[in-house]
Formats: sequence, C-alpha cells, structure tokens
Amino acid sequence: MWSGLNEWLWQDRFWLPPNNSWAVLEDRDGLVYAHPQDMLVALPLALALVAMRFIFERLVGLPLSRWLGVRDQARRPVKPNAMLEKHFLTEGWKTKEAQMAVLAAQCGLTLKQTQHWFRRRQNQDQPCLTKKFCEASWRFVFYLCSFFGGLSVLYHESWLWKPAMCWDNYPNQPLKPALYCWYLLELSFYISLLLTLPFDIRRKDFKEQVAHHVVTITLIAFSYSANLLRIGSLVLLLHDSADYLLEACKMFNYAHQQRVCNSLFIVFSVVFFYTRLVLFPTQILYTTYYESIANSGPFFGYYFFNSLLMLLQLLHVFWSCLILRMIHSFTKKGQIEKDIRSDMEESDSSEGEAAQECLQLKNGAAPGSGADPPDGPRNRAARRLANGHTAAT
Repeated sequence: MWSGLNEWLWQDRFWLPPNNSWAVLEDRDGLVYAHPQDMLVALPLALALVAMRFIFERLVGLPLSRWLGVRDQARRPVKPNAMLEKHFLTEGWKTKEAQMAVLAAQCGLTLKQTQHWFRRRQNQDQPCLTKKFCEASWRFVFYLCSFFGGLSVLYHESWLWKPAMCWDNYPNQPLKPALYCWYLLELSFYISLLLTLPFDIRRKDFKEQVAHHVVTITLIAFSYSANLLRIGSLVLLLHDSADYLLEACKMFNYAHQQRVCNSLFIVFSVVFFYTRLVLFPTQILYTTYYESIANSGPFFGYYFFNSLLMLLQLLHVFWSCLILRMIHSFTKKGQIEKDIRSDMEESDSSEGEAAQECLQLKNGAAPGSGADPPDGPRNRAARRLANGHTAAT
C-alpha cells in the first residue's frame, strides 16, 4: 500500500512540465541535481537551530538587552482569589460588565475592584520586554546573515537580474553547492520557527504567522523537489531584505531608543512596500504565471506553486494594512508607539491610588465605583502620549 501511494505521489505529471520525467534530474557527468530526499537534512538542522537560539538568547541577547537599557516593567501580583482565577483561566479576562458584576457580588467586591483584579491578572501573563528583545535579536541575526549570504550566492547569477532566466532550460538545471546550503538553511530555520511558535510570544496575528510558516515551508519543499530553486531563491531573498529591518526596529523600540527606531521604521516601510507590493507581484508572480509556461503547457505543479504564492501575497496585503496603521499613528504622534501585533498591557492605577485601594480593601471598605476623575489614570496616560512619551509594550 505504501509503495503504491509513494508511486502515485511522485508521478512526473504532478511535479514536472509535460514531456519531462525524473530521469532528466538524475545525477550524471559530474552534474548534481536536487532530490527530494535531500531535505531530510533540514529536520536535525532545525533542532540544531533551536538549540543555537536557546544559547544565543542567553549568552548574547540577554546581555545585549541589558547593555541597551531594556528594563522589564515591575508588576504587582494580584491578591489570590480562587473564584476569579477559575473564571480567568476558563473564560479569559475580557468579560462583559453584567457578568463581571455577578462575579463581584459573589466575591464581595465592587465592580471596579473586580475589573482592576482582572487587569492586573492579565498583565501578569504578558511577556516581559527582555523576552521580546531576545526573540527579536535572534531573528535579526539570522535574517541579516541570510539576506547577505543569499545575496552573495545569487549576485553573479543571471536570474537575479532577469527573472525570466529562471525558466531557461527548465527543469534541466544543475544544483550548485552554495545554493543548496542556503536553501536548506532557510528551510531549517522556518521549521524551527514553527516548532518554537507555541513557546514564543503570542501576538495578535498568531494565526497569520502559522499560515505564513506553513506556506513558506511548503513552498521551499515543493520548489526544491520540483527543481524550482531559481525562482524559489528569489522569493527567499526578496523576503529577507525587509525582515531583518523589522527585527532591528523592534529591538530599538524595546530599548526605548525612539529616534533610531523611527528611522529604521521608515526604511523598513519603504523596503517592505517596494519588495512585497511592487517587486513580488510584478516580477515574481508575473514570471511564474506567464513566462514559466511560455515553452511548455501548464501542469499540476504550476497551479499548486502559484496558489501558494498567491496565499503569500494575501499575507503581504494583510501585514501592509498593519504597517499602514502604524504609519498613521507615526504621522500623528511623531514616533512608533508600539508593535500593533502585540497585546498591550492594561493600565494599572497610579501608585497612590493603588495604595489607597489596598488600604480600603484591608479595612473592608470599597472605593467608589463611579467614573474616573478628571485626573484619573486614563487621562494621565493620554497626556503622557500627547507629550511624546511612549507607552510600554
């Protein structure tokens, strides 16, 4: 059964253009071609990258964050409450006011005290800036090395400057050792990202991140198996060109170095929009849709590969909308306030208000549940943003 399924899966018509067979891609006369089994090396390499990341974050990322002045915000622990804790773990912290009032009555607290408890409990689970910085620093180092390493591999190749050359004599295109190493390293890295995603900081675009990693891994694996390494290498290089700028922008944002962060954000936005919304559709998608079948008819791999590229382009549009929101905020405030993909911490009360509330709770008295005073925490936070101060991320 397994042999029959394997034979059906690797039929020539699925992977190669018409009138071609796997025999064309057999190693001969000193020429080496891409073979699907080569990708098995990516699995242990991905585990090695996970270990390297663990070591890097502790030996390089953490000391670097301290040197740049990254400081974690002090968080006051919440007073233990079994009923509220159970509701928080099962329903989350965003609860309707009517249900919040019921919980407050059951616990003998006021509505304001209960809301304050949930805000503090939510903040306890928020990742610290140091963890964010270490994750961003690891990705920055990899994307930077990958981009310039890939650029050195492709710089003297004709298809880098003329994408139509990706289809010259396809699929009879020998594999070069440098391209093989770079390609497998990229595949291993994205597999490692997928493995560590459940343990990384969970952002608002978590589902899109999972979709991106799955699509990218599938694209790399399929393009390698079908010997589409030329066009695949262009896709990888185009993406790496902006990714390291984004991670550098995050690092300086976490270090509260806003001038550097703002400058990097402007550069990143220009590079991102040009590569993802201009070059990708006009050069990559155009050549894969039209020039790839100029000398042969379409086949299953043609439709499958282009479908994955279109999914990738949809993700580009999604993230472009997020960047546009940040640009809108940037033009209004004059600085990057936060990474809009991250969950923000809820504002706690001021030190004096918190101390007063704590004293009232100890004495059995409940503070008033009215609206915030004119000089309340929300208004003070708004004035700080208006004066150019940055909210914590």
